[in-house]
Amino acid sequence: MDPVRKREDSGVYTVARADGAGLHQANSPSAATPVPAAPSSDRELYELVDVPAAVVCAICGNADCLGCYEERSRSGIVSIVAWERPGAGFVSRLWQTTRATSRDAAAFFEVLPDGPAGPALRFAVAAEVVAVSTLALLVGPLVVLVAPGLVQQLVQDPAACWAVLRGVLVGLPALSMLLVAAHVFHGLGIACGARMSGAPARVSRALRFGLYSTGWDLALGPFGFLATALDGGVRPAFGLIGLTSGMPTRATLGFLRGAYGLDGARARKALHVSYAAATVATVVSAALVIAAIAAAVM
Repeated sequence: MDPVRKREDSGVYTVARADGAGLHQANSPSAATPVPAAPSSDRELYELVDVPAAVVCAICGNADCLGCYEERSRSGIVSIVAWERPGAGFVSRLWQTTRATSRDAAAFFEVLPDGPAGPALRFAVAAEVVAVSTLALLVGPLVVLVAPGLVQQLVQDPAACWAVLRGVLVGLPALSMLLVAAHVFHGLGIACGARMSGAPARVSRALRFGLYSTGWDLALGPFGFLATALDGGVRPAFGLIGLTSGMPTRATLGFLRGAYGLDGARARKALHVSYAAATVATVVSAALVIAAIAAAVM
């Protein structure tokens, strides 16, 4: 056996020590010292220990690291969804993901990876609760300005004031869950439409699409306007209005192209099925929300 064996995959040469006590590495064949052939048992040892790791983590130095850098997922690849990146704050992850789902809707959803539904569900609930709450904070002062007499009447009638308060406390969470449900059924409708078009259903991935698409509601509401204004100025904030036109269609077609490989007429068929499912779900959910608010007020 040649004591100097070049490892072509790593560029490292393995050399047996003259005393047979162990191994050391040199950078070139010239550093090797010829020694007698090792026993067969030592040859088995060579095969186990003389190949260095091809890749190690640049942060911790471990060859088996699954990714520990601040913007890496456990696979070692930068996470596409900012919400799923560890280490960042709640508001930062919420807004970065919201911005990606709205400004770059088609590109974002085209490369949206599969994964657990839990993080996507938490994003959806957070996005809709913030969107509905900020909208209520905007509408409240407008009601005071438009109908000051109504506010005065509520102040003078504790029973009516308490009924309105109960309606708000029930209505805001119910409306948030209504919007989440509509987006969920939109995603499930995509899976159904894709299946009807001959593609695999991929339900979990379609569900993640529906949950992350709730970012549209947050981006186009008061929160999105304020965050955009603070981030880039008032002019880009007003430019959000232009995103409304065709954004769900662009995002859905991008997702169908990336997740299912559907384009053209087959993608349009799946798109129409998803919209039909979302419409039916919204009507049913809206009826339930109205019933819940009416029961809370009465």
